[in-house]
This record gives sequence, structure tokens and C-alpha cells, in this order.
Amino acid sequence: MKRYERQIALPEIGISGQEKLSNAKVLVIGAGGLGCPVLQNLAGSGVGCIGIVDGDVVEVSNLHRQFLYTLSDIGKNKAKRAAEVVSQQNPEIKVVPYDCFFTKENAFEIVADYQIILDCSDSLPTRYLINDVALVKSIPMVYASIHKMEGQLSVFNYQAGPTYRCLFPEKTNTKETIHCHDGGVLGVLPNTLGTLQATEVLKIILEIGTVLSGKLLLYDGLETKTQLLTFEKNPIEVQNGLLNGLSILSEAPKTVRSISSENFLEEVRKESNLIIDLRENYEEPKLDFPNIKTVPIDELENYLSATSKNQKIILLCSFGNKSRMTAAYLLQNGFTNLFHLHKGINALNELLSH
Repeated sequence: MKRYERQIALPEIGISGQEKLSNAKVLVIGAGGLGCPVLQNLAGSGVGCIGIVDGDVVEVSNLHRQFLYTLSDIGKNKAKRAAEVVSQQNPEIKVVPYDCFFTKENAFEIVADYQIILDCSDSLPTRYLINDVALVKSIPMVYASIHKMEGQLSVFNYQAGPTYRCLFPEKTNTKETIHCHDGGVLGVLPNTLGTLQATEVLKIILEIGTVLSGKLLLYDGLETKTQLLTFEKNPIEVQNGLLNGLSILSEAPKTVRSISSENFLEEVRKESNLIIDLRENYEEPKLDFPNIKTVPIDELENYLSATSKNQKIILLCSFGNKSRMTAAYLLQNGFTNLFHLHKGINALNELLSH
């Protein structure tokens, strides 16, 4: 607990508060200007599990504001690289990268285990999608957006409070006309707003302070001014978001079937099953089962090129997230008999140690 002693010393946190942070699972959508400071602050505070969703790659124009990256990261996927850097910052926490964009097709699969979603994107459709998924899941959405030298911040869907749609009703002719790369942005601005986003997340987890639910904070970096606006819950817009979220859920691809550690110990002995460990060769601990093949994710497609699409395949990884996402991808590509080890090798080893 030495790492966190200065915040544990706060009467609002203490040991019990630090335990809440350690047990929390937070999903960050977007590892760009807002996402970088969010990730650094959440990891530094000891949030136990952080998911990072981003299908974009690092560009040189990102470097003036996205301080997780350096010149050597140009061309690398943001989610993966951010996860590596944040894991080095705090090896005690679990960081899960999703190197894809957040879409209707994968939204509910990705969000499944998380308690809070942070909108660090710069896309209007993504914000509406996050809102509607969060509504269905009954979890808060911590929002920020930036433009030039101004930013705004709020928390939606918190304890059945107002939603993103209550503040910004979706218009049928809504089109994205401005992105930060079109209109420009002062480099320090997303770091200011991202830090404020992380602050709201910590307050929600710790159940302290006043959460920005039903309030919109406006920040003018040029004039150093803030303004706090209030807005009401709109039942019609809440219903619109909920119905849209449920529609997306009903249309989602077939879900991946999981297998428990107990059932895995039975299946691993069957030679007819193809059991694949998706970890890299150097990752520990090793599993002492002769029927398990170690095939890192980047080699998987080539490895399965001659495999029947009806072959029973069981995928496993350290905690079950990579295996679940990989199985979902294979389902979309025609494989029909897929399973993944629930909670991964970590849970299996706990069972074996008893």
C-alpha cells in the first residue's frame, strides 16, 4: 500500500476507499487527447482493471497533447501501446486493450464486465452509442469534449439521472462537421479535461463528493473561466436511448460461449478438441497439458487456415478477455464451434491450487 499512502491518508478514502478503487473496472473509449490523461490518472490512483478501446494508430500530430506516446510509437495501435505504457506505470493493475473501434457490433461484448464508461472519443455517433449502451447496462458515462481552447464535462446515466440525449437530443440530420483535427486544439486542453474526467470517475467509485450529474461544466482555457449549467432529465430522450440500446443488443452477433475451469479440465483431455493458448511463448505460468497449443494472436489466422470451421476450438488467455474477443472475431469469420475459458488461466490456476 506504500504506493497509495498519500491518498489513503485522506479521510474520504482510507484503506476501504483504496480497496474500492482496486476492485473497480473502468472502460476508456478512446486513447487520444482525453484518453491519455484519463489512463495515467486512473492507473496512478490504483483503479484495478482498466479497459482501453481504440482502433486508431499513433500519428506524429498526436504527440503535442497525447503524452503516453513518443516518436518511436508512430504507426502503432493506440490501445495496445497505451496499455503497455500504463502497465509499466503501475504493474499492480490489470489493463486490457481492445485494438478496435467501438461499434454497434462489438459494444455490448466489450462493455460486459465494466462498471463505468468514459467517453474520450471525438465522434458524435460514438457518444450516442456509448450513452445508449450505458443506459441498457445501468452504468454511468463520464463525458468530455474539447474544441480549440474550450472544453465541457458531465456525467450521464448516473443513478438514473439525465442522459447524453437529454442534453443533446439526436437530430435525424446530425452530421459531424468538426473534429479536433479540423478545428485545432490547444495541446494542454485535453489534458485538463481528461484529468477532470478521471476525478469524476474516482468520486463515483469512492462514493464521495458531488458528481456532475445533471450539470455541464464549461471550461474556457483562454480566459480561465468556468461555468456550470444545469439540465433536466427528459423521459422521452431517455426512452429513445434505451430503446435504441436494446435494439442494438438484440441485433448483436451471436455471443461467445464460455467454459468453466472445472469443465475445461474435462475437455482438455479430449484429443478431438483443439485447445489454443493465445499468450506469447514467454508468458507465465505454463500449463502442463500436452493437448494445448500455444499460438499467439498474430499467428492465429495462419494457424487455423487449414482447420475445419466446425472444429471444436477452446481458446484461453490470462484473464479471459483476449480469448473472448478472439472467439467473437472467429465467429464472424465462419467458425461455429467456439468456446473460451471463463476468467482465463488465472481462474484455472486458482482451482488447481486448491
